[in-house]
Amino acid sequence: MDLTVLGVHSHPDDIEFVMAGTMFLLGQRGCELHYMNIANGCYGSAEYSKDEIIRIRRDESIAATKVLGATHHESIADDMGVFYTEEMIRRMAAVVREVQPDIVLTASPQDYMEDHMNACRIALGGTFVRAMSNYDSIPLQPTTEKDVTIYHAMPHGLVDGLRNRIVPDFFVNVGSVIDRKGEMLACHRSQKDWLDRTQGMGSYVDTMKEMTAQTGAISDVYRYAEGWRRHLHIGYSRTEQTPLEDVLGDLITKKRGN
Repeated sequence: MDLTVLGVHSHPDDIEFVMAGTMFLLGQRGCELHYMNIANGCYGSAEYSKDEIIRIRRDESIAATKVLGATHHESIADDMGVFYTEEMIRRMAAVVREVQPDIVLTASPQDYMEDHMNACRIALGGTFVRAMSNYDSIPLQPTTEKDVTIYHAMPHGLVDGLRNRIVPDFFVNVGSVIDRKGEMLACHRSQKDWLDRTQGMGSYVDTMKEMTAQTGAISDVYRYAEGWRRHLHIGYSRTEQTPLEDVLGDLITKKRGN
């Protein structure tokens, strides 16, 4: 199906953890893919200077984008500078107007850190204003009235900040692309030691596989899965639409374990 998909999350490697499998599958079925980290990863290092790690993480993101077969879009904020502000919405609006996506995949509204949750809000805000002719984007881009459907990925740990489980609407079977997902994540070489040092993550790719397997276990069907919740269509499409389910229907289940 000839659809355009925009994946938006917060930091370099967030897309790889929670939505890259679904994006690989969409790409295999003819969708055009776009990849954007709102934050530049500037504080994800104890070894490099801020300017050095920004450059390194940008290069790593571009390499990951090539593995995915997507178009890379530049970051628009520093880490911990992902705030729901007018400037951020205008910058996000420019990307949405340029890409004109049918599907936006973005972060969970509930997660363990503010950058993730604010990335979600910025993606929503920038998409909402896409058709407002008097709302100038930064940089200026022509408006679009194209319908778009927004889906939220699962949060890290599969719970909100108060430890309440987040249950998706449906699960996508990503077992066939789990190694590609790992290949994409492995492009972010600068993060392996950093996350082990600060979060006790250990093996970077193995941690991603364990998280994807946890979602699969919740599905009670798949070994590896990514979970999704569909945003309310009002303000984004004229009618309620299900493009992700339509494209990947044979790889989707709504069954949930206990």
